[in-house]
Amino acid sequence: MRLYTEEEKVKRIKREITRLRKLYKELPKDKHAAAEGLIQEAAFMRATLEEARAIIDREGILELFEQGEQRFQREHPATKVYNTMINRYAAVCKQLLDLLPAGDSKEHAEDELMAFIKRGRR
Repeated sequence: MRLYTEEEKVKRIKREITRLRKLYKELPKDKHAAAEGLIQEAAFMRATLEEARAIIDREGILELFEQGEQRFQREHPATKVYNTMINRYAAVCKQLLDLLPAGDSKEHAEDELMAFIKRGRR
């Protein structure tokens, strides 16, 4: 189930790409190429995580599953997506953070990552 239209998701991804590129605009050229791929992936994952989290908030972490005469509760598919992707997102963010030079920019990026992760732990 999709929560966002394709256009809305593309808009969210572009907004996140723009935000991340601002953080990494000062990188040397050799690191910038590596950062760009990670930025693209991180933006996609963040938009997908936000959508999955909204679905989970709306529908819950469990769903009633019926197969023939059997009926049982199972983990909602959005929960599986979220749990898998949040770990990969954290790994990509860690790689991005490691590209930053030590200092204020790195601390700011770490603060933004922690704020996003904490929002997911409601």
